[in-house]
Amino acid sequence: MSALKPVEFVQTMIDVGEAKIKTSTRDLILRGAMAGIILSLAVVVAITAITQTGIGVVGALVFPVGFCILSLMGYDLVTGVFGLAPLAKLDNRSGVTWGRVVRCWALVGFGNLLGSLIVAGLIALSLTMNFSMEPNAVGQTFIKVSTARTVGFEQLGADGWITCFVRGILCNLMVCLGVIGNMTARSVAGKIAAMWLPIFIFFALVFEHAVVNMFLFPLGMMLGADFGVATWLNFNLVPTILGNIVGGLLFTAIPLYLTHAKTAPALGSQSQGTTQAVFHSK
Repeated sequence: MSALKPVEFVQTMIDVGEAKIKTSTRDLILRGAMAGIILSLAVVVAITAITQTGIGVVGALVFPVGFCILSLMGYDLVTGVFGLAPLAKLDNRSGVTWGRVVRCWALVGFGNLLGSLIVAGLIALSLTMNFSMEPNAVGQTFIKVSTARTVGFEQLGADGWITCFVRGILCNLMVCLGVIGNMTARSVAGKIAAMWLPIFIFFALVFEHAVVNMFLFPLGMMLGADFGVATWLNFNLVPTILGNIVGGLLFTAIPLYLTHAKTAPALGSQSQGTTQAVFHSK
């Protein structure tokens, strides 16, 4: 069988969550930085495709290439560890505490931010010919998109904040399914297919992803977009991160854990007991 059963890949989810929590500080930051670099370049590919075609869904079709590459290389997005790392604590794995879960989140997130900022600076230089010219058409698209999703939310006040938070929930529901997709198949082709589908959905529906936004909005500011760091943090990054935690953990990882790591073994034991009772009664 090329595909794993849910009971099997959910155990892998728990094991991976434990492994990430117990990974060294250096490796969490390094893997996070490389994930931020690769995902940021995928955003550039997607925005370029949208600018060239004028069709948003084209960008959504190509964007998952970056997610697939970084996942196959074993790099980490904080959105993924939002869902996976707590499972090791819920499963009472040895040496796992909530403090270590938060440490894992923080270090991977810092790495993601570092990698995203590096690529943002390089892309800003590329799109402006070393800041000697106005941003080209792709750069103008970055300015427009980043402004709409910061200033646009700010102008709506609490309604804008809540909207961004909800989009963060919906985003990481899909993104964590993409992370888990890498664990559902044994072949590379199967893994890519399982990852591609949910990532396409999140990007096509313009949901809010913390790591994408660590690149998109700093790049917009570097290119001359009319908003500041405070607006980005208060009306995009903070509600996005909170929404991503809720979506990845409560809407994706925990339901799979409860029904396949907790309920399914219990049902299996009951079924086995019933079978043995019937056998002995004959």
